[in-house]
Amino acid sequence: MTATIFNIQRFSLFDGPGVRTVVFFKGCPLRCMWCHNPEGLSSARQIMYNPERCIGCGACIEACDFDCHAIKDGIHTYDRHHCISCGKCAEVCYSRALTTVGQVVTVDEIMETVLKDKAVYLESGGGLTLSGGEPLLQGEFAIALLKSVKSHGLHTCVETSGFGKTEILADMAKYVDLFLFDYKITGDDAHRELCGVPQTPILEHLTLLNTLGAKVILRCPLLPFNRNADHAEGIARTVLSHSCIVEVQIMPYHRLGIAKAAQLGMPLSYQGETEDHALAEAFVRNVQERCGGRIEVSIG
Repeated sequence: MTATIFNIQRFSLFDGPGVRTVVFFKGCPLRCMWCHNPEGLSSARQIMYNPERCIGCGACIEACDFDCHAIKDGIHTYDRHHCISCGKCAEVCYSRALTTVGQVVTVDEIMETVLKDKAVYLESGGGLTLSGGEPLLQGEFAIALLKSVKSHGLHTCVETSGFGKTEILADMAKYVDLFLFDYKITGDDAHRELCGVPQTPILEHLTLLNTLGAKVILRCPLLPFNRNADHAEGIARTVLSHSCIVEVQIMPYHRLGIAKAAQLGMPLSYQGETEDHALAEAFVRNVQERCGGRIEVSIG
């Protein structure tokens, strides 16, 4: 059994408790306008091109079988229309202006990396986090990986949009200590417009986790178009109706995905400014008050 991932990040401090290794799965059913991991949207291997790193050596031109690369007037051009993402150009790119995104891995290969830091996890209360992209899209592999991690007595987290197959989520929940569950926009119409899918099936899956006795941190990205009373009320209403939610993290928008999307040839629809910290704190207080102080609401 294999899966396609785009990164394994060791020593993470922001994706669950303690020190963690995060596996980023490639492929996502959502199309959020502000996506901060655009390299996780497609399930296929891709080529990233950063023109600022290009030294104009021409090695990619010789390596490419489809004439996707050229240098004209000293400027490197990359035609993606004929590119099959074979990765030959990235293999010979000395300056790493061209890089391949997406690798096929087995459970054993990931576990080899994970277990290097087992002592650190046990000392810090950390473990493995599955992120993406969307882990539910490669659910059978994700479950097999979670089972393997639990067999070593380690803590597990899954960061998810909540959009996927119900049976996969229910099976996955048996091996997950903590879900980092996204709550992006309140309402089906707005969620479909800004994220590409309706919100109702996501909330149904949150209710499923509640029934199964899972532990959930609700993660809420904050942008100018959802920083309003209706959204604050939607978050609070969700918290008060789901006892599985132990914390709410408000995640202010950042622009880190913009450059990555451009390098993939797929610019994002939203390219606003970084969220104002004072406005984010005010939104946190708004949600906290609507929750009646029942739960911690913080900036994540």
